[in-house]
Amino acid sequence: MTATTELKKKDAQKTWFVLSSLVTRDFKLKYRRSVLGILWSVLNPLLMMIVLACVFSYMFRFQIEHYAVYLILGQTLFSMMTDSTSAAMTSIIEASPLIKKVRIEKMVFPVEKVLFACLNFLFSLVAVAAVMLFYQIAPTFNLLLLPVLLIFVILFCSGLGLLLAALAVFFRDIIHLWGVLTMAWMYATPIIYPMDLLPDFMQRLEVFNPMYHYVTYFRDITMYGTTPSLETNLICLGMAVITFAIGLAVFRKTEKKFILFV
Repeated sequence: MTATTELKKKDAQKTWFVLSSLVTRDFKLKYRRSVLGILWSVLNPLLMMIVLACVFSYMFRFQIEHYAVYLILGQTLFSMMTDSTSAAMTSIIEASPLIKKVRIEKMVFPVEKVLFACLNFLFSLVAVAAVMLFYQIAPTFNLLLLPVLLIFVILFCSGLGLLLAALAVFFRDIIHLWGVLTMAWMYATPIIYPMDLLPDFMQRLEVFNPMYHYVTYFRDITMYGTTPSLETNLICLGMAVITFAIGLAVFRKTEKKFILFV
């Protein structure tokens, strides 16, 4: 083994140690001094689903079978995206004391926020399972494709998180704008309403909405028991890879200047 290979191996081990340590730290901080602790990861999507289901299923009377399941699936996956990207966006700024003192791979900070959000998403699946059990929706073998979906979403959120983290260092206004943009994004995605409620031109635009594809994928394998086509998988993968490539390129190009602005 050459000296260069050995050095790369040690750097990878150091990066993984920092990554796992940060996830553990965030997990402890999130549930510290909380009576229910980790149960909030289950209760939050469940309570939100109950409120939204009551409002939209009775007031607007959407004709969707098992609407509560339809809602919680879209809600939990979209929340993972918004939580991870919002946290990743400020991760470099929050880590500025460490970045100024220690030579460390800066990419670790936004990626860790995405992995932590993914961990919370996995806990929220308990709430999804409870709602499916209530409506007597049995899981199928298509649920085995969930790790594939998670790879797509993690890659997509990491790319978006890297891009936002880099931009937020230089343009702090984006931190305030992102909440508004994600809210608009949520209402532009068929999460609380059926796709056919949208006019034709908006339905055609959904083809360019990555979260529409990921939410639909999640519902297909979980609620409807259908296998996403090869084309669907390629679209989901393509959107994730393109977003990650753009985010990584912007992050790498700007990371040397972070220390001057954080």
